[in-house]
Amino acid sequence: MNKFTDWNQKAKETFQATSKEEVYTVMEAGQLLGLTKDQMKAYVDKHGLTKVPIMRSVHRYLLLKSEIEAIVG
Repeated sequence: MNKFTDWNQKAKETFQATSKEEVYTVMEAGQLLGLTKDQMKAYVDKHGLTKVPIMRSVHRYLLLKSEIEAIVG
């Protein structure tokens, strides 16, 4: 039986396999900061965090793990 994997997680795994940068999905970053996905998207725009684009997707992006950990820490 196939295990369901969220599309964002698949994109993250693909990115991690080809890059040295570590990233979080918007939802993962939001959970670390205690925000919903929509609140996290607004937070990213308000604070000018780096959006790592996902190929062939205008509305989806990943966030740099180092930036999120600096905010949390």
